[in-house]
Amino acid sequence: MSRLEQNLRAVRARIDAAARAAGRAPSSVALLAVSKTWPADDVRALTALGQVDFGENRAQELLDKAAALGDLALRWHFVGQLQRNKAAAVARLGAAVHSVDRRSLADVLDRAARDGDRALPVFVQVDLSGQTGRGGAAPEDVPALADAIAERGGLDLRGLMAVAPLGEPARPAFERLAAVAARVRADHPGAVELSAGMSGDLEEAIAVGATVVRVGTALFGDRPLPSGQDQRSPATRVTPVTGAPEAPGDMTN
Repeated sequence: MSRLEQNLRAVRARIDAAARAAGRAPSSVALLAVSKTWPADDVRALTALGQVDFGENRAQELLDKAAALGDLALRWHFVGQLQRNKAAAVARLGAAVHSVDRRSLADVLDRAARDGDRALPVFVQVDLSGQTGRGGAAPEDVPALADAIAERGGLDLRGLMAVAPLGEPARPAFERLAAVAARVRADHPGAVELSAGMSGDLEEAIAVGATVVRVGTALFGDRPLPSGQDQRSPATRVTPVTGAPEAPGDMTN
């Protein structure tokens, strides 16, 4: 059995156990494999094992891998901070965007998506940290942003996404996210998805209703850090492949 197959089985077992512990069907939680920095060959290998949802946090890497793997029936997701100048290309690919946190980005995605033949799936990213620069809309601003997205014909509001903040237990943060999600669903019943939980805290996220968990490290292994980068930076932090929780922060681990 290959390393990737062992890791995939272990992650799926954790998801199944967490779902059952929460009184939920394991099939109610989707696994999004975050393949950032890993080669297309690893994505291809996981696809052969039945994994079809993959996420990237850099637009160019997403576009390059999608082109290299065009012979496979994959569902691509963008899970990083998306710059407006890259948004149109991501939208044309049809990748679900988990990080919509402002109307200006929604506008760009909407215009690009209208050129296609179906609405673009999007998630509103919620800032649970209260710190600037980490991305996400403030919880009190989320309902209005969700309303604005729902009014755009090129976008399909799927739900919310968030990361548990550094230095705080994940469960209370995810409970705050679940409360915001309930408020959004009251106005938009189709926005049922909750993208939350990563390699170290997926159990806590599933316990409060996560329907998508974004897992990278526990599937692919530790990512090497470029020289000079901070291991605890949200964009670069890595953790060992274990069942032990990692410090929250990176939206793509």
